[in-house]
Amino acid sequence: MKRRIGILTGGGDCPGLNAVIRGVVWRASQFGDQVIGIKNGWAGLLTCETIMLDRKSVGGILYRGGTIIGTSRTNLFKEEGTAKLAIKNIAKMGLDVIIAVGGEDTLGAAYKLSRKKIQVVGVPKTIDNDLPGTDFTFGFDTAISIATEAIDRLHTTAESHNRVLVVEVMGRHAGWIAAYSGLAGGADVILVPEYPFTIEEVCEAIRRRHDAGKFFSIVCVAEGAQMVTKKGKEVILSSKGKDAFGHVRLGGIGQVLAEKIEAVTGYETRVTVLGHIQRGGTPTAHDRVLATRYGVEAMNCVEDGDFAKMVALRGTDIVRVPLKTVTKKIRTIDKDFYNLTKVFQY
Repeated sequence: MKRRIGILTGGGDCPGLNAVIRGVVWRASQFGDQVIGIKNGWAGLLTCETIMLDRKSVGGILYRGGTIIGTSRTNLFKEEGTAKLAIKNIAKMGLDVIIAVGGEDTLGAAYKLSRKKIQVVGVPKTIDNDLPGTDFTFGFDTAISIATEAIDRLHTTAESHNRVLVVEVMGRHAGWIAAYSGLAGGADVILVPEYPFTIEEVCEAIRRRHDAGKFFSIVCVAEGAQMVTKKGKEVILSSKGKDAFGHVRLGGIGQVLAEKIEAVTGYETRVTVLGHIQRGGTPTAHDRVLATRYGVEAMNCVEDGDFAKMVALRGTDIVRVPLKTVTKKIRTIDKDFYNLTKVFQY
């Protein structure tokens, strides 16, 4: 019997989403199943906005960034009744399975739906690489490639003008992007959310470089990095607003840090905020392949009747883990890896 598979992409857009969709559609067609794209994430389940997907409609999307079915940060469980409406609409549209592609919030909602007897398969997506249960998420490799290229380019202007350049990258609670791109780009100071810092220790590291004859420095800082002051640990907010899942809007640590470095050291300091540039554009070959493998394996789960699972990468193998895994503590940088970033600091 032909199954109707609903697929949605939730949360922030991410390079590789279209590769997942393509992988699902091609594998589903081999099983004789139909794939229905649910538009704009979980919001599409509340409005029944869908699009039929087949091999023709997913042609040429492998190398495209973003997602052809749209996304949103809709929280099905924020208000009473929305989850019930979603479940009602799943039945109304005749969907047998939901394949949810997203991060901790999207997959957390998927897990809650699975507890309500909805057949769900999860695919891990986030440029932050902070989801538990998988070694890597697609989108991360693209994000660090973009951030690394930016740091490479900033080296020349920093050296030419004898400046300190602060580069602010994404990373709310985990500093994978800052650590990887900082190491790959040769940043002189790397600051991540997991390990709070003081402005004094940052300035001292920069002074040591100057004393050694290096009259420029690159500081790579994650947006969620915590600065220790007399008031305690502080994070910088871009606004006081929150998204549908209650997350505050981070941003601005780079500017604050740059101003403090210049005030303390007297060295001319500038800031570059990469922001959504890290999310956009063409996915790397690594992310295209990983996302494709995830999409195909998600449909293999459907074929096997193996629901309430998330596909994941362990070493070089694609495996299946309980969807409940995403409700655990996020995956953060351990002390050993963080210490590696200190090896190349003066």
